Parts: sequence; structure tokens; C-alpha cells
Amino acid sequence: MKVGLLFGSFNPIHTGHLILANFMATNTDLDTVWLIVSPQNPFKPSNTLAHEFDRLQMATLAIADNPNLGVSNIEFSMPKPSYTIDTLTYLQEKYPSYEFVLIIGEDNLALLPKWKNAESLLKYYKVYVYPRSGSDTTEITNLPNVSFVKAPMLDISATFIRQCIREEKSIKYLVPDEVADYIKVHKLYR
Repeated sequence: MKVGLLFGSFNPIHTGHLILANFMATNTDLDTVWLIVSPQNPFKPSNTLAHEFDRLQMATLAIADNPNLGVSNIEFSMPKPSYTIDTLTYLQEKYPSYEFVLIIGEDNLALLPKWKNAESLLKYYKVYVYPRSGSDTTEITNLPNVSFVKAPMLDISATFIRQCIREEKSIKYLVPDEVADYIKVHKLYR
């Protein structure tokens, strides 16, 4: 089984995440894509994050009707902040017959050398890169385990969605209806 891993805060999960994950699961050699809900990204401040269980629940609601996608809370029980290489190593030990592929945006590719054990990550795992506007090219693009996937570019951000919620503006079509309902019921991002 070839599993694509899309890591994120998913704060909240939105249509852009879902379109990308589904595209990767159905238009590449991946058998499935797992959304890895990260409790704390080492490169992002945690003061704007909804509780990790709320973010996990929203992601679960968002993909409930899609057999191509899964959601994982694997990092919830790991030391924080979460480091991709540690999660990949743990998953590889837990599922030795699976091949794991990291899915990242082109904007994160330039940051990858700053990640913990980046050389090992690039040596032992394939990386599928999707386009992001305004991204700079980097020498990493020429490495054998790095592949570019022509996925649709969607300029939707969780930051924008949270701002809309604070300003009491509509988030219809930016997030699935189930996620919008969850945000409203639990009074998130106000």
C-alpha cells in the first residue's frame, strides 16, 4: 500500500485541503492519502490553534464520505512539537509493509532543509510537491525522491477563514457544511 501523508494543523480543514488530498489520492500512484493532524507545528505559533481534538473531529467530518482519504491523530501521543521525520519513522515501524510518501506544498520545499533530519527524510522517503503561487525554486527540486505533481492551485487559507468567522462573514463553500456546523456549535475562532 502506498500512502500519501498530508500533514497540517487543519485549523480549520478547508476545501483546498480536501481537493488537494483527493486529487493526490486519485490522480497519482498513491492508494490513499492520510491527513495527519499536527497538534503543534514547530514553525507556527500555537496561540491561534483550536484544540487538537476539535481539529481532528473537523477533519474526520470533512472526509467521512470519501473512501480515498483517512485522518490520523498519530502525533497526539508523540512529543510536541511534532517533527515529520519522527512521525514517518513511527509510521514505518507500525506499518512495515506500507510505503509512505510525504505531500508538501512548493512553498514548504524551500524550508525543508531546516526540518529536523531533513537529509534522512529526503533519502528514505519520496516527496510529492504540489504547486503554490509565489514559491521560489530550490536545489531540492533536483533530488531523485522529489516529484512535482500538477495539482490544482487553490488560494484558500485557514487564516482567511478564521478572519471571516471573527468578522461574522460567511464561510460557505470554503469549508464543508459539516465543518461549518461544528465551528458554529462549538463557537470556534471567535
